[in-house]
Amino acid sequence: MTVAICPGTFDPITCGHLDVISRARRYFDRFIVAVAANPYKRPLFTLEERVEMLRKVTAGMENVEVESFDSLLVDFARAVGATAIIKGLRAISDFEYEFQMAQINQAMDENVETFFVMANPEYTFISSSAVREVACYGGSITGLVPEEIEGELMEMFARKFSALRKGAV
Repeated sequence: MTVAICPGTFDPITCGHLDVISRARRYFDRFIVAVAANPYKRPLFTLEERVEMLRKVTAGMENVEVESFDSLLVDFARAVGATAIIKGLRAISDFEYEFQMAQINQAMDENVETFFVMANPEYTFISSSAVREVACYGGSITGLVPEEIEGELMEMFARKFSALRKGAV
């Protein structure tokens, strides 16, 4: 059985994330979307909220599971029996960081290989931080996030941003 993990913070999940997940999952028996707790980032959404959003948008994908982790990525990969890490790339600027992370993971466990999936050109401009910025100022996020969660996400943004000053995302 081939097992892959697709890690990220997903704060929130975007159409670009979902595109990479839906395309890459076809090549593996078991595909785990791994939501990082990542204490170095300060996500707007809680870990539980991010996991729930991902479960909703991947519900129709048979071999996809959503789990959270708060450890080294290679340790999580070993724990779930994954030998592949899937990373989406939007531009060359993403590659430099992801290349370094792939080499670090390879140095820690040579049995875990990183595969890069190029973003669909339709989604290369979308990032979670851009979605947060647009939503913070009341802009439309239609086409930026999966349709299934757009309404719920706008309500969540409204609640969270009412407690923050504008531009504090």
